[in-house]
Amino acid sequence: MKRFGKKMEKGIKVVSVLMTVITLIWLTYFFSESLISCLLLVWKHTVGHVDVPVLGSEGERELGLIGWGGFCIAIMAVCGVRKRLASVFYGKSGKWCALLTLPPLVVAIVTYAANWGAGYGILYRSDGNMGLYYDQIFSYVGWAVLSGLSLFAAGVYVFGMDRIYVEQKKAEQYRVQAAVYRTLEEQYTQAERLRHDLKNHVLALRGLWEDQAWEKLGDYLKRMENSAQLGMSEEATGNRAVDALLCQKRKLAEGKSIAWECDVRIPKQCPVNEFDLCILFGNILDNAVEACGRLQRREQGQGMQPFIRVQAGTVKSCFLLEVKNSMSEEETQKPQGHGIGLLNVGDVVREYNAVVKTEIQNGVYDISVLLPLAETVYDIERVV
Repeated sequence: MKRFGKKMEKGIKVVSVLMTVITLIWLTYFFSESLISCLLLVWKHTVGHVDVPVLGSEGERELGLIGWGGFCIAIMAVCGVRKRLASVFYGKSGKWCALLTLPPLVVAIVTYAANWGAGYGILYRSDGNMGLYYDQIFSYVGWAVLSGLSLFAAGVYVFGMDRIYVEQKKAEQYRVQAAVYRTLEEQYTQAERLRHDLKNHVLALRGLWEDQAWEKLGDYLKRMENSAQLGMSEEATGNRAVDALLCQKRKLAEGKSIAWECDVRIPKQCPVNEFDLCILFGNILDNAVEACGRLQRREQGQGMQPFIRVQAGTVKSCFLLEVKNSMSEEETQKPQGHGIGLLNVGDVVREYNAVVKTEIQNGVYDISVLLPLAETVYDIERVV
């Protein structure tokens, strides 16, 4: 049953993609054919000096050329946005794809009905006051406007819905990350309080040891272990939220047998607030961990340990964050997109007039983010 459901889901997505592409080609064809017809009439009248030009008067070949011209323009137009269309449907559910396809299809059917009516004489006319030539011009212009508006509406709906989907996912991820970072900061604060009271704890432990109260001593140590989270002390960046985040990512990497190297120093006068710093570090490191995980699955048993190296600090009046991680050769040749995560990174980059540089070389993915500490925007090539 589950396999049948997956096949049905895949079938719905394939049909939705095909119907959307056909709909866009259809509407673009209507628009371009009408526009070509109108321009050809004007050309015959003005350059060819034909008083009352009529399309098709020179034979079916003329109408065929107009049709093929419109079809070629439609194919080229849709091919021009094929990557954008692919991203619209990538990773979406079958239900979402179907809802995305139906409204443009309805618009195309209505437009086709209007075209059918035009073929049977239901045209834009001037009641015979301006002659057959201008009646044809008005008809084709009106048809081009109608089909153009239909194409515009279909495009706005398809790409607008994708934009709404992306924004909703980004907002959802922001909310989740904000909750995680607040939790991490609370845990880190508890650890800081414990370390602050370490002297008192040592005195209490010494007293229990002198009294040989071993059971109480064990319970006391266990409570300290559960509440201290002393592993966080390995990260000391100058920012508590980033410390907590890096601690979590380090533990995640170590749990997946990923070699971890980290040297991060957050400047005291860093213009980026804590939440945006966590968005920046969190999304980049999440992508690094995922890439290392895929590398492990593809090259399991070859004795290759994936790695993540994190460096950040002040460089020539800028804050530079650089993350390097290993990745599979397959992804090196054809890197996979990182989706919503890097969109959130892009939002932070734009907000602070930062610069991003990515590079893939010898199985290593390298991303650098340069944020100016002053108002001036620096060239990353000169600073790095």
